[in-house]
Amino acid sequence: MAAFIKINGHEYPCPRRGLNLMAATIVDSARNANAVVVGQVVGREQQKIDNLEWAYLTAEQWASLLQEFKNFYVMVTYPDMVNNTWTTRKMYPGDRTAEPFHLDPETQLPIDYINCKVNLIDCGEPL
Repeated sequence: MAAFIKINGHEYPCPRRGLNLMAATIVDSARNANAVVVGQVVGREQQKIDNLEWAYLTAEQWASLLQEFKNFYVMVTYPDMVNNTWTTRKMYPGDRTAEPFHLDPETQLPIDYINCKVNLIDCGEPL
């Protein structure tokens, strides 16, 4: 398993194609008396890891990833497209979804999942 992303220092495999790395500039803006937009950048640029999806994960892998979010906020190390380097940011998860693939014949619990998805959103806090 080659690590692509680290959550709280734990490595997770490269996701499925379709991942979007997003960057947003937060602006405090309004219009002046001439109806011209005026504004200024507020804080630092924020990033989002959107459509983070794995085609297949074992139940143990998926549970491990989901358990990272027990405290809601996580430290995420990922490829920063703006600076072309690895970066670590405090983030929080969006909705998490997956489809059970195979069931254990004895317990009827999933033994693996497909289409495991989560979005990770930058909290904006300086590190």
